[in-house]
Amino acid sequence: MSPQARATGLLPFREELTQCLRFIRRPSLKRTFANRPAAARAFGAWHADWWPGIAPKRLLAWAAMLWLVNIVLLGPLVLTVFELSGATHRIDVHNLPWFLALIWAPIVEELLFRFGLRRPMQALWLVPALILVFLNGMQWWAGSLLGVSVLILWWLGRWNVMPRVWAWPWLRAYCRHFPWVMHASVLAFAALHLHNFQFEHMAWWMMMVLVLPQWVTGQVLAWMRVERGIGAAMLLHALFNAGPLAVVLVGLQFANGAT
Repeated sequence: MSPQARATGLLPFREELTQCLRFIRRPSLKRTFANRPAAARAFGAWHADWWPGIAPKRLLAWAAMLWLVNIVLLGPLVLTVFELSGATHRIDVHNLPWFLALIWAPIVEELLFRFGLRRPMQALWLVPALILVFLNGMQWWAGSLLGVSVLILWWLGRWNVMPRVWAWPWLRAYCRHFPWVMHASVLAFAALHLHNFQFEHMAWWMMMVLVLPQWVTGQVLAWMRVERGIGAAMLLHALFNAGPLAVVLVGLQFANGAT
């Protein structure tokens, strides 16, 4: 990498991918926003966390990599297990959930499963609140609770509210056990997507295969959250969800045209 690229924090995609794989193998919070341009860090940690300091081209590269892995490598295996298990998908292809996939899910799921990776003290109250939001879906009061939670996060970050002295030993213990926390959050994220399927009886290994794409994607989103911030993770999540929906939409258009 050239000295200019290193100075501006613009790493080649191959090097970022190597960093991501290294993080997945040995998760650590020691990585900072070193890969982000200086302008993204100029307004403090809160701004760097929420503002997606990542170029659209690079974001699309990450989404394309995930589409390639999930469709080309994992897709045939998941489809085979899906057919063998007799499961059905809950999504109605004739009524695609665009708002749910592109707005609601990226915000709720990233705050629920990955915001606390770098903000464990805030996760103590945020996770219970977001569990209520997630379980009740897009109801008006759940949306209001989500909005209030985001405003509280903004206030805490804007005024740089730091943990008290008694919390530091707890935070040091959290850093030591962070690999377990990260992988547990990814497993929980993948497991919740079993709700997308309808089935009566299924072997446990079939369930694991069905959510392999979400497990792989969750690993990358965890790295993106830790290294690039929660805003970048939300954008990548939304962009990744847009791919399959766009494929289904195009397929329906061709099908309607053929008939």
